[in-house]
Amino acid sequence: MDASLNTPPAPTVIQRADYQPPAWLVPEVTLAFDLGTEQTKVVAALKVQRNGQSQTLRLNGDGITPEAVLVDGQPTNDWRMDGADLLVELPGDAHEVSITTAINPAANTQLMGLYASNGMLCTQCEAEGFRRITFFPDRPDVLSVYTVHMQGSKDLFPVLLSNGNCTQQGEGPGEGVHNATWHDPWPKPSYLFALVAGDLVANQDTFTTMSGRKVDLGIWVREGDQDRTHHAMQALKDSMEWDEETFGREYDLDLFNIVAVSDFNMGAMENKGLNVFNTRYILADAETATDLDYDGIEGVVAHEYFHNWSGNRITCRDWFQLSLKEGFTVLRDQLFSQDMGSAAVKRIEDVRVLRAAQFPEDSGPLAHPIRPDSYQEISNFYTATVYNKGAEVIRMMRTLVGPERFRAGTDLYFDRHDGEAATCEDFVKAIEDGAGIDLGQFRLWYSQAGTPRVTARLDHADGVATLTLAQSVPPTPGQGEKQPMVIPLRIALFDPASGTHQGEQLIVLDRAEMQFAFPGFARRPVLSLGRGFSAPVAIDAEISDEDLVFLAAHDDDPFARYEALQQLIVKHLLAVLDGALTDAALEAGRGAIAAAFAAVVGDRALDDLMRGELMILPGEGYLADQLLVADPGAIRKAREGLKAYLGRSLEAGLLALHDRASAVPYALSAEARGARKVKTQALALLAAGVPQRAADLAAAQFDAADNMTDRQGALMVLAGLETPLRQEKLAAFLARHAGDPLVIDKWFSLQAGSLHPQALDHVKALAGHPDFTMTNPNRVRALYMAAAVNPGVFHVASGEGYRMIGELVRALDPINPQTAARFIAPLGRWRRIEPLRAALMKAELERIVAQPGLSKDTFEQASKSLG
Repeated sequence: MDASLNTPPAPTVIQRADYQPPAWLVPEVTLAFDLGTEQTKVVAALKVQRNGQSQTLRLNGDGITPEAVLVDGQPTNDWRMDGADLLVELPGDAHEVSITTAINPAANTQLMGLYASNGMLCTQCEAEGFRRITFFPDRPDVLSVYTVHMQGSKDLFPVLLSNGNCTQQGEGPGEGVHNATWHDPWPKPSYLFALVAGDLVANQDTFTTMSGRKVDLGIWVREGDQDRTHHAMQALKDSMEWDEETFGREYDLDLFNIVAVSDFNMGAMENKGLNVFNTRYILADAETATDLDYDGIEGVVAHEYFHNWSGNRITCRDWFQLSLKEGFTVLRDQLFSQDMGSAAVKRIEDVRVLRAAQFPEDSGPLAHPIRPDSYQEISNFYTATVYNKGAEVIRMMRTLVGPERFRAGTDLYFDRHDGEAATCEDFVKAIEDGAGIDLGQFRLWYSQAGTPRVTARLDHADGVATLTLAQSVPPTPGQGEKQPMVIPLRIALFDPASGTHQGEQLIVLDRAEMQFAFPGFARRPVLSLGRGFSAPVAIDAEISDEDLVFLAAHDDDPFARYEALQQLIVKHLLAVLDGALTDAALEAGRGAIAAAFAAVVGDRALDDLMRGELMILPGEGYLADQLLVADPGAIRKAREGLKAYLGRSLEAGLLALHDRASAVPYALSAEARGARKVKTQALALLAAGVPQRAADLAAAQFDAADNMTDRQGALMVLAGLETPLRQEKLAAFLARHAGDPLVIDKWFSLQAGSLHPQALDHVKALAGHPDFTMTNPNRVRALYMAAAVNPGVFHVASGEGYRMIGELVRALDPINPQTAARFIAPLGRWRRIEPLRAALMKAELERIVAQPGLSKDTFEQASKSLG
């Protein structure tokens, strides 16, 4: 027998260049659901209109079978299956096609389409989940007005929700059955359809729009969780008000509902008028949620609400345009969060996320532009590049034109494309026309992958400071040669004597190399470059340690001050890893960093939120990205060695800081949040330098804690130490929060992400814990993703960490391929790791690719990672 007959066909590659408009449009859809946990019957009535020459209506399906097909109310035999799709032959230009399907929500472990979650029925349709409910042209450029009829057991599903406004509720048909009808007047693609049925209660409120309309708001949760929804409700109201004031966008329905679901692949989903959220981004109180949880809820609630215009009213023509809605909306939620809290700290946090998640993506085998050219499985392109880099690209447009002209451009975009399925080019053109700027070369950001590297040198002669900048964009898969990008850079030139500058300037690097001259400097100035992180680039500047120490102490741009201290630490640690430092040089380098940290710890003029940021050392992943080939073990040793030095040399100051911060009572104010932040950072440094002292202090903080931030911060430190207090407090934490899934997720993550030398053994043991399950994405991520991003677990020299993640992927793929595929990226970094570990990582990828029946999601990620 020919061996090739046993080889599965290669997955289809979808190309952006092959886009064709839909052959048929569907202006109206009526869906009738007879709801049941193990069987739900769906009747979809589609009013279709020809949009081309074809008489064949292609309706996408996935794992479903048609029970009946009618055309204009009559049964027809003019249909056939083409793989998973239903093809119907239609002779005229307009028809009504009705299809009946039956699905089993309880068996849907993929959590795409209609599925069951703890007795509740809910949907997730982005990107291609609607085809798992009924046959439909499941693509974002088919916009339809939806009417939804639902009926089901009143005992099992007392609440029936869908998109739009509820137009009817009633009893029957039959005893114990009730029904509801929902109508959404705004045309939307199928990925924005939503349905929720379950035993839920609501925190209800109202919002009055800028035109005076009252909107009813509801956050629907399980009984007993209502009291943990108040922060999310306030975030929603703040978002609605901010979007009116900042972007002129008013909400357009009578209702806005949010439902919190415990089984969810994503963070949240912006379905029109009915957002479905992972519970972790809705539920919060001081006992169970950290300050970062509160921030996350505020940001994600805002993000999904802002999608009402940047994603729903204007949607994507095709999935290659995903950054059209996601990049723009991420920028909008970032600007909102900056206005709600500390703009400086928020900017630093966003950059840290970009560098930790997107920069490695840009330098690895999965690199792609923010508007990709091809894909096999679209769920793999919900990436940091599309979201976070996409936001930075649009932020650069705002930087180039200023906030007012940017607003003029977005106003034009909303007016010009309302009700359409648009493209990234449509957005750029609107900014271009509305702001009056030529963005021709700037468009390269949409088509070129990779993080540009900018080199900088400042010379001084005859009273003139000359800045020489050069840029290069490294090769990425499929893109060997790159053109120069448009890179806006905010700069300031400081007088080293006075510690002041004459004003910030914006310069634009748009060629391979450029020079900028600045006269009027009797002394050589100190260069502050890339202030506010004005472009998503890596900067290699010829700058002395003396100048970095100066900027860390005097720069009036908070990000630049943070960046100077980070660069000082990175330079030192890279020199340590290079092995070229003498003992004297090592001591001098550590001493300079300790002096800078001492200034940060003792500066009473500095607010604690910013102080906490300045006390965080560059991450191990970021340090690895600075090297062509990284040794994860050596990086951890160097970084922890510096931490230990800082903990010992600054012990008195750190203890005083912890003592002062501990006196601040719990509140959600910036002062109290900052106090909690510096307490944890002080403990982290002390744990490296004086572990027993830190263990006692952390245990005392744990016992005294009246909030989750302090309790988790203390337990995080204890989880990494070899002390009897570790197990004692872990057990106490688990007992205190038993039965609360979100908090138990924290318990798993703290151990999997710890610095403990036996952390890998702890992870393996936790996989057998009664509270662990492979069917809940939150729990899988809590344990295994925390391990995969912990170099001390993932990169153990034996390769056992790689094998553990490989085994997870192979076991999880048949259950939930979308979640399984997310674990490939850490293994895909093998080319940047020292040879012995690299061989083990590559071998694990090869085992994954060889797995029979592997999903498209995982196969695409693993095969691309192998190259």
